[in-house]
Amino acid sequence: MSAHDREETGAHEELMELAAKQAALGEVRGAPAADPVNEPMIRHWLAAMGDANPAYLANGVAPPAMAQVWTMQGLGPRQPSPVDEVMTALNEAGFTGVVATNCDHTYHRPLRVGERVTAATRFSDLKGPKSTALGEGYFATWTVTWYSEDDPVAEMLFRVLKFRPKERKKPYPLKPAINQDTAFFWEGVKQGELRIQRCGDCGELRHPPGPLCPTCRSANRDHVVASGLGTLYSFVVHHHPPVPGRETPFVVAVVELPEGVRIVGNIVDCPVEDVGIGMELRVTYSSMDDELTLPLWAPREP
Repeated sequence: MSAHDREETGAHEELMELAAKQAALGEVRGAPAADPVNEPMIRHWLAAMGDANPAYLANGVAPPAMAQVWTMQGLGPRQPSPVDEVMTALNEAGFTGVVATNCDHTYHRPLRVGERVTAATRFSDLKGPKSTALGEGYFATWTVTWYSEDDPVAEMLFRVLKFRPKERKKPYPLKPAINQDTAFFWEGVKQGELRIQRCGDCGELRHPPGPLCPTCRSANRDHVVASGLGTLYSFVVHHHPPVPGRETPFVVAVVELPEGVRIVGNIVDCPVEDVGIGMELRVTYSSMDDELTLPLWAPREP
C-alpha cells in the first residue's frame, strides 16, 4: 500500500468514527425560535411563494412548508448541530463540493400563530466513499424535527453528497475551428480515431476536410479511419514568437499517411535534434483540457 493509500485509509476511518460518534448523540435540540409564529412573517412568505390562499391567515395557522423558516439562523454566531462537525471534517479531507440529493418532508400539523418552535437534529449516517460523476464522495444523512414544546409538528430528512471535485485542466488557448465540415474529424479524435474524409461518389480521400470533392465536385461525403501510421514529409522547428499554452522549441510537421493524404501536427516524445525527414511516426492522442483532444505524432517503435 502506497503512502497516499495509507493516508486515504486513515482519513476514511477518522470520518467514519466521527460520523458514528455524532450519530450516537441521538437527537440534539437547538434553542427555541427567536420569534413565535406570527402573521407578518406568514404574510411575507405567502407573497414570496405566490400563494393567495386566504385560509392560513383567516384560521391563524402557518403553511406547513414554513416549518423551517421559524428556526433559520442569521449571519451572526451559529448554534452548532451534530451535522456541523461531520461537514467540517469532510471539507478538511478535500470533499468540498456539495450537492443535495433529496429532502423528504413530513408534516404532522400546521403551526398556530403564537406557538414557538424548537428544531432538533439527529445525524443518521455517512456512507462512502462512493464514485460519482461529480467525483468521489460521501453521502451524509440527517433528520431535523420541529417541536412545539414536546409536540412534533414537522420533519425533514436531508441527504447530501459531499464530493472531492475533479481537477479541471486550464482551458487550452489554441482552439481549432470546428464546423459542420470538420466536426466528424474532432469527434473521431475524442474516440481515438484518425478519420479521413472520403467522397461519397468517387471515393477520393481528402484532408483537410471540405464541403466539396476537389475531383468530382460532389457534396456527398463520408469518412474512413486511418491506420494511425505516417512518415515525416516536412517540418519546421518553432522557436519564436511565444505561443500561448506551448513551450518552445516545438516541431510542427507535415505527416504523409499511407492512405494518400497529408496532415499537419506536432511531433512529441522526440528531441528536436533527432527529428528528420522520412522518420516513421505513429499517431498519439493528448487531452489538452477538459474539452479538447489533439492528435499528435511520435516516433514509431521499431
